[in-house]
Amino acid sequence: MDTTARLHVDGADVAEVIVADTYLRRLRGMLWRNPLPPALVLTRTTSVHGIGMRHALDVAVLDAEGTVLKVAVLRPWGLTGAVKHGRQVLEAPVGSFRQWDLGPGTRVEVTAPS
Repeated sequence: MDTTARLHVDGADVAEVIVADTYLRRLRGMLWRNPLPPALVLTRTTSVHGIGMRHALDVAVLDAEGTVLKVAVLRPWGLTGAVKHGRQVLEAPVGSFRQWDLGPGTRVEVTAPS
C-alpha cells in the first residue's frame, strides 16, 4: 500500500505525492505505474535509475532541508549520478517541474494530507 502526502514547492501546494520510504517502495519507484502518479519522493537516496521505465521523468535531488540541489530529466534506461549532500529524490512526469516552477534552490516540503 502506498503512503501518500502533499507536495509543496516554495510553499505552494502542487500535487499529491507517493512517499517511497522503505527499501521495497524505493526499489519499485515509478515502475509499473500506469498512469504515472503526479509525484513520488524516494527517501534516503541520492541517485535513481530508469531501468525498466517506459517514460522519461523529471528528477530533483533534495538536501536534508528539502532544497533542490540538482534537476535532470531521467530517460528510460538512464541513470543519474549521486549528488553530494543529497538526501532524497523527487520524481514526476516530464513537464511537472516546469509547471511547478521547480529548479535548483527551490524549497520542497512533503506534508501529511489535510
